[in-house]
Amino acid sequence: MKSYRIVYVDAFTHTPYAGNPCAVLPDARGLSDAEMQAIAREANLSETSFVLPSDVADFKVRYFTPRHELPFAGHPTIATAFTLAQEGLVRLSQPVTRIHLEFKVGVLPVEIIAAPGGEPERVIMTQRPPVFGATFSAADVAPCFRLQPSDLRQDCPPQVVSTGVPFLLVPAASLEILGRVEMDRPALAALCDRAGVQAAFMFCLGGFSPGADTHARLLDPRGTSEDPYTGSAAGCMGAYIVRHGLRPGPTLVAEQGHFVGRPGVGVLEVAGSPAGVESVRLGGAAAKVMEGVFYVGPLA
Repeated sequence: MKSYRIVYVDAFTHTPYAGNPCAVLPDARGLSDAEMQAIAREANLSETSFVLPSDVADFKVRYFTPRHELPFAGHPTIATAFTLAQEGLVRLSQPVTRIHLEFKVGVLPVEIIAAPGGEPERVIMTQRPPVFGATFSAADVAPCFRLQPSDLRQDCPPQVVSTGVPFLLVPAASLEILGRVEMDRPALAALCDRAGVQAAFMFCLGGFSPGADTHARLLDPRGTSEDPYTGSAAGCMGAYIVRHGLRPGPTLVAEQGHFVGRPGVGVLEVAGSPAGVESVRLGGAAAKVMEGVFYVGPLA
């Protein structure tokens, strides 16, 4: 029976048991696709990360939800790079160490910021250039969350945006409205299918902290629990905010997770202007909370 070490890491937080948890296998060599999917189902977190050798980057990473593989995701990238540094698989020889990770969407740079003592303190990932897709009316979208059209911002439309994975971005008028969202799951599933996305990402300007520029919630009509912090969607949100002139950037402090008791925060860096958003970077901290071993035998 094969054994594989696994580390549980909370991303977008310095505090254990906050932010978004991710399971990381620092050495997943020898696992089949079916075994990776089985481990992700057993871990039962929003994502499990599998680290593999790469011919084109420092490491190849594959991310699985309990249901399927993802081409890219944000919080597993923070958790994985943090784990690679903490395990000594990446040597932090300077204040900022840049590595490259191979994803399904291609090779992207990731920076690891070291604390004065040499341990990893923060990870910054570069996402793919944003692609802005279809827009929808507030009248079409609001009922999917049992809201009125006036509960959404009137100066910019719900829109599909991708920086690697597409989401339907939905701008709420206030934090209070964001807090009383209820999904009409069949209606939202139908809307997501029309939009070609898995989930909606609803956000507002401001947050629980006085320094927050945004607060957001991931709303997946087919999910069993709400994602505490969604890095890939946060990148889409940053691009959307600058594109529609809601904030000028280049830096945005983005909260998520408070409504599910796992507060997290990340810092977005959005380069460009409303006429052309050029790049999106997202940084966050991480905290190791547990480690163990998975035993892999014949699958049923």
